[in-house]
Amino acid sequence: MIKAKIAISLDNSLLKLVDSKVDGSVMRSRSQAIEYFLKKGLQEQSVNAAVLLLKGEHQAFALKYIKGASLIRHQIDFFSKHGIKKIHIITQHTKNINMLLNEMSDAKINVEIIEKQAKGNADALKAVKDKMDNSFVVMSGDTYNNFDLLKMIKKHMESEKLATMGLMTREKTSSYGTAILDGDLIVDFQEKPKHYSTNIVNAGIYIFSPEVFEMLDEAASLEKNLFPKLARMKQLVGFFTYGEYLHVNA
Repeated sequence: MIKAKIAISLDNSLLKLVDSKVDGSVMRSRSQAIEYFLKKGLQEQSVNAAVLLLKGEHQAFALKYIKGASLIRHQIDFFSKHGIKKIHIITQHTKNINMLLNEMSDAKINVEIIEKQAKGNADALKAVKDKMDNSFVVMSGDTYNNFDLLKMIKKHMESEKLATMGLMTREKTSSYGTAILDGDLIVDFQEKPKHYSTNIVNAGIYIFSPEVFEMLDEAASLEKNLFPKLARMKQLVGFFTYGEYLHVNA
């Protein structure tokens, strides 16, 4: 592999720390040590796993064709092109499960189906608690999204908050959860309110830091239990997706 030579400036204390890792055998040089720890840091900051929350009764929506392919294929392609390496689909066993498996049979990335009876989407998410070491994407299984997910990932990493919610604007908000922002922070969240003061709504896609699982013990619903708590804690960031969105519910 051809390597480029560059010049960088490091704080003396940091350089001494790097040099202390050079042992002459496993870590043979300062350059190797810097490269190793840079790669390690970038890997720890990457988002390479996604979760689709797909209710059993919504599997027919996932199999519905839109724009020349099934919704589930669009979702897999969306994640694949944005660097996601593995998708966990949390659902229940139904008569459609084999058709769902068939749609995923030639996927370019690893897709796993996890069957779990759950009281709500937050309860369902607990099924992957032991599988997530880094931040991860979560998307509603009945939604089609097409936007620059890498920008959302970047914002989540820079914010250092527990969660980032995808947002969009809609004239009619009665079918969505609405969000009230203070800068980038979502400071209040209401799920399908009868009276609304904002047209900013939940786009059904989120990025969570793994620490969020500690807040799911008693939570059944993301929208009713988790998001309002995160908003009060100022740990919920909003990101406008500015792309295509479709709620496939018929």
